[in-house]
Amino acid sequence: MSLSPSTAQEIELLLPPEQAYDELARYEALLAAAGLRPGQADFVHLRKRSVDARGRQPLVRLRADIYRQRPPAELFGPWFTFPDVRQATRTVLIVGAGPAGLFAALRAIELGIRPIVVERGKDVRTRRRDLAALNKEHVVNPDSNYCFGEGGAGTYSDGKLYTRATKRGDVQRVLRLLVQHGATPDILVDAHPHIGTNKLPAVVAALRDSVREAGGQVLFETRVDDLILTDNCLRGVVTAAGEELTADAVILATGHSARDIYELLHRRDVLIEAKPFALGVRVEHPQQLIDQAQYRRPDRGPLPAASYALVHQTQVQNEQRGVFSFCMCPGGFIVPAATAPGEVVVNGMSPSRRDSRFANSGIVAAVELSDMDLRQHGPLAGLHLQQQIEQRACLLAGNSQRAPAQLLGDFLKKKTSAQLLETSYQPGLVSVPMDEVLGANLADRLRQGFANFGRKIPGYATNVAQIVGVESRTSSPVRIPRDRDTLEHPVVRGLFPCGEGAGYAGGIVSAAMDGERCAEAVRAMVGAA
Repeated sequence: MSLSPSTAQEIELLLPPEQAYDELARYEALLAAAGLRPGQADFVHLRKRSVDARGRQPLVRLRADIYRQRPPAELFGPWFTFPDVRQATRTVLIVGAGPAGLFAALRAIELGIRPIVVERGKDVRTRRRDLAALNKEHVVNPDSNYCFGEGGAGTYSDGKLYTRATKRGDVQRVLRLLVQHGATPDILVDAHPHIGTNKLPAVVAALRDSVREAGGQVLFETRVDDLILTDNCLRGVVTAAGEELTADAVILATGHSARDIYELLHRRDVLIEAKPFALGVRVEHPQQLIDQAQYRRPDRGPLPAASYALVHQTQVQNEQRGVFSFCMCPGGFIVPAATAPGEVVVNGMSPSRRDSRFANSGIVAAVELSDMDLRQHGPLAGLHLQQQIEQRACLLAGNSQRAPAQLLGDFLKKKTSAQLLETSYQPGLVSVPMDEVLGANLADRLRQGFANFGRKIPGYATNVAQIVGVESRTSSPVRIPRDRDTLEHPVVRGLFPCGEGAGYAGGIVSAAMDGERCAEAVRAMVGAA
């Protein structure tokens, strides 16, 4: 095949891991597949990499473009430039500096609108001190923790970028923006991209710097306590310091744990709705067990730490509910994710190298509206259910950030664990029968799920693993409704519910895409700058 300078030859092939992860061996194999020798191609652009572990031996699937001469300049970046909006006549107030809020701000700038981002927590660097106090001293700062602060819940709890929400926006655009701000280019290639909690803070800080350099504002330690609401039109917000901030529109991107915002909306008679979510535990295994089960080899070699995705339909009291793995963290750690004193919440994260000895994953059961006390709590019924279980977990584990835990085999047998295993959870564990934390129905559902998962992964449902509670912040238990086309609240003009906290995203990438969509919707409403 004769290649012109701007034409790529597409190659796809399967390679053994030792060859696929060796840069020179991979390069030579891709050239050979194209019928070329080293030196006959100017550039090999690796487009996608994924592990195929379905056969007896795992293989790595590679897809690449091979250029004989001059690859196109757009492969290399920078890909995005941001105009100066200091003199823009239109402003948007963005509540929350997570991925939805930051990407909404950058997209607003591209569209000629000046963003004002307000974040209740601290900047990403200062926030680390509060996380250290939470892990070591069991002190929960309600405004600065694993959920609140610059970058949102994802910044210090993993940085997984995989999403199935490909129809909601341009996934590659989001990934390229992240790479432009310091993320590894591997996220453009890997089938399940991941930045890592040790790398993501610097990327988040760079995103914030881009907002400020273009003339946008980012205000930290600025909690919203009230709304400036007149005749069903949202003009702005009132901060905890009593300052009034106004704008042409408000994008509400507060994340799934800002319970005070849900309560504020309900108190101010802004329409919100109870929403199904999921609730359960974190299960922790030796990473080596998961590697051997998934890859069917004594050690994983150059392969990444193995993960899994599991699901089972359960039946309890004639009601069917799904039990499934959630936010699986290979080579990771369990972290405390409480947002208020008197509650215990756990989440999972992995550093970029995923080199911890432990694997952990949420194992959760669906919670439907029929499981909530809607009569007493109305649209906040799911929130109250979350709180009850989190507070019970704290009480039973001794009223600190130590978490209730039980060996998995003992949980299946309804047996109290005499002792627990070593754990990645820094505040520590307390042996507690998890039925007492979760309640009989939820515990029985999880037992059915774990028994099924043990048949799929050898050694999974035994006492080499332990469960840690509770995994309750899987998604928002409240939805803030919005018009399907305009993305504006159906009753309150100028309010654009956004991201995970509003019920429209489920991770970093989907939240970022939703933030961009909301910025575009604001542009459509307010007109040109």
